[in-house]
Amino acid sequence: MESKQTHTAARQSNFDSFTVYDRESELALKRLDALLAANAETVREKILFSSEREKTEAAMMKNPLSPEQTFAYFGLLLGSFPPAAMFLRFLIDSRGLRNDDIWILGIVAIVNIISAVVGYFSGKFIGKIVRELEKEPWLLMVCTLPFIGIFWGILAGGAGGIIIFVIGAFFGAILGGAVGGAALPAFTIFHRLLKKGDVVDRKHFLPLAFGITFIICGFILGL
Repeated sequence: MESKQTHTAARQSNFDSFTVYDRESELALKRLDALLAANAETVREKILFSSEREKTEAAMMKNPLSPEQTFAYFGLLLGSFPPAAMFLRFLIDSRGLRNDDIWILGIVAIVNIISAVVGYFSGKFIGKIVRELEKEPWLLMVCTLPFIGIFWGILAGGAGGIIIFVIGAFFGAILGGAVGGAALPAFTIFHRLLKKGDVVDRKHFLPLAFGITFIICGFILGL
């Protein structure tokens, strides 16, 4: 009896079609992500800029300052000049220093440096708060700013005054709170009017920041 030998044909699956499909899906997802990112940027610009003119003016700024930069520099000024004006007022009232009291100038310099540094770095945090607050109605913003300014001033003034024992921190916090409570609302109102999108030009920032700072110093000195 003749026997037949049969061979089973092995059928090999072809995965090429699945590979092509995966690549096309990955490419489609990348295109979708790019489209969503472009749409999100468009929405952000519409919220940020009220018109194409404002967008163009922001793009043409030579030295734009973000809110974090703006309020950090403003905090540096407030931490430097008003404390110096207060010590100058003290010198005027006490009719100068004797030779034995020259060391007080060193303490004053340290206090000023600490207040300025704390004012600068805390100003970055204040800038983030103001960025969001400027999106709110004017009345809410103006009513909230004095409290934020007082907190900012207490932080910077108290940090500098702590060098003069504990009582120095107390008086430093009082002075700083008064300065911050007055300076921040005044500055932010003009900042909101002058900014384009979220940035303000340095040529507008400098006269505004120095002007408000020196007005406060003049008030401290009784000018």
